[in-house]
Amino acid sequence: MSYARFTVAYWCLLAAALLPLACAALAKWGMWQVSPRQGGYDNKNPRAWLARQTDWRARANSAQANTFEALPFFFAAVIIAHQLHASQVRLDVFAFVFVVLRIAYVMMYVADMAKSRSVIWFLALLVNVGILFLGYR
Repeated sequence: MSYARFTVAYWCLLAAALLPLACAALAKWGMWQVSPRQGGYDNKNPRAWLARQTDWRARANSAQANTFEALPFFFAAVIIAHQLHASQVRLDVFAFVFVVLRIAYVMMYVADMAKSRSVIWFLALLVNVGILFLGYR
């Protein structure tokens, strides 16, 4: 009996899928204990509560949305590269770099470093395109 093993690239898919949840938690950080009447997190109406947030909380929520938007292309690129038998080492490295760049992107977004954030976003996009073409022959 053989067992399928997760590649590093597959683990990166999991990390990328969890990143939006980390952004959401960051946006709500420290507000769970505060009453909704006093501006704390309102679990009965979370989207309206998030829409009223400003500064870093609003940026964390925007980073969450953008991180969700990046997932389909990343997932597809990794799966296609696996199907095309891309070099596993290269695929693992590219996927890991993508996740690191996306984490840096979130950090730059929350820190309000717009130019750096845009550069990192573009680099992550290039890495993702690279992943897609790793198996191209």
